[in-house]
Amino acid sequence: MIRPTGQPPRARRAVVAGVAAPGPAAPGAVPAPRSVGRSLLQAGPVAVAGFVTNAANVLVTVALARLLTTRGYGALNQLNGLYLVVSLPGTAVSVAVVRRAAAWTAGGTGTRVRRWAARAHRRGLVAVACFAAATLLAGEWVAGALRQPGAAGLDAMVVAGAVWILLCLDRGLLQAHRDYRALATNLLVEGGMRAVAVVGFVAAGLGVPGAAAGVLVAELVTAAHARFAADRAWASTDGRAGVPVPTAAGPPGGADLGTDAGADVRGDRRHLVADLGAALVALATVAWLQNVDVIVLGREAPGEAGAYAAVSVASKALVLAAVVLGGYLLPEAALRWRDGEHAMRQLGATLLFLAVPAACLLAVAVGAPRLLLRIVFSTRYLGAEAAFAPLVVAMIFLAVSAVLVLYLLAIGRREVAIVLVAGAAAATVAVAAAHGHAAPTARADLVVQAALCLALSLELVVAHRGRLR
Repeated sequence: MIRPTGQPPRARRAVVAGVAAPGPAAPGAVPAPRSVGRSLLQAGPVAVAGFVTNAANVLVTVALARLLTTRGYGALNQLNGLYLVVSLPGTAVSVAVVRRAAAWTAGGTGTRVRRWAARAHRRGLVAVACFAAATLLAGEWVAGALRQPGAAGLDAMVVAGAVWILLCLDRGLLQAHRDYRALATNLLVEGGMRAVAVVGFVAAGLGVPGAAAGVLVAELVTAAHARFAADRAWASTDGRAGVPVPTAAGPPGGADLGTDAGADVRGDRRHLVADLGAALVALATVAWLQNVDVIVLGREAPGEAGAYAAVSVASKALVLAAVVLGGYLLPEAALRWRDGEHAMRQLGATLLFLAVPAACLLAVAVGAPRLLLRIVFSTRYLGAEAAFAPLVVAMIFLAVSAVLVLYLLAIGRREVAIVLVAGAAAATVAVAAAHGHAAPTARADLVVQAALCLALSLELVVAHRGRLR
């Protein structure tokens, strides 16, 4: 049998899938580790920065609960919910950026990535400015509808969410370059600035608007740092040896690509949109799975919502830790899959890092739930301790699911979004059947999260049948 010339079979399959044929990693990037131990060392900076940032967020939450009035704290939680809704596409943007950068750097040069990133950043700045203007115009009306004390806090928090999406573009570039130390530094900048600005403004007597302004200041500073770090990282690839990669502005040497260049750009855009759409659906569903029990129980039994929210906040920090660790796993999976390999060692290292806080939280939830809730939230939030342990186990399963989702999205398994949507529907029905009782709600959530984690694990096995052999 005679094969067509020009590309080997695996290269042709990769191009059809929207990922460049196997090639060398981006110049200047950290070499891909070959063992779990080396993967742990490589992921260490991101893991440590993520844990420090999450710990700082917990301390800020406790401080604000004592600095603000009960009504003010409730208003701030409402604004935090709006921030999460607006910033939701951010992680999906990181997924899409890493997938495209993995394809474009197959030839060994980052020129194409830098040019695209600069163009995307300019458009992103314009989009954020337009969004901010629209927010200012509609702020008073939205604040009135939500019964917020004023529009200033709402405007600041919503614009901060939009800035975070732009920040994720540059974080995706750092991930694709495997510059994990710069990524860890950026996480620490965000956590530190949030702690200082938010608590400082509230302590100065600015109340809820001050807390929202602190979040906005922190995101602006973090976004500026990420832009500088990403540009510096990819600038280090310029002028290095490697196979030239055509760019939208034209190929190296000034040759005319004709219609092929236009088709290449259109194909890139099509795959970028597909990656972004699948990631957005998948991660939005993960966010729903993280909060569906709180939403449903709050509607069914408002009187128990506060106590259940306390155990929920403590439990669901695990999912946030999983997403932070995904900042390491996502590029490793995408780049190694592009090269015809797999990233199971990196996946194992990520899950090992996640196991440490999971084990600690589970031990406290089983051994001393009332003590933790009384120390952190005060005796006003006691009453749902029976739901603590099953909810922690449910969130452990969801955290593992979130890691698997990021891995599967990185290797191009967009159908994972369908599995998640089915799981979200099942979770909604299951927790609604508990009729607002705390412990039954947590147990119902646990059953669904365990089943979903099993389904995603099977999807992982199916995706790796050929690669593992």
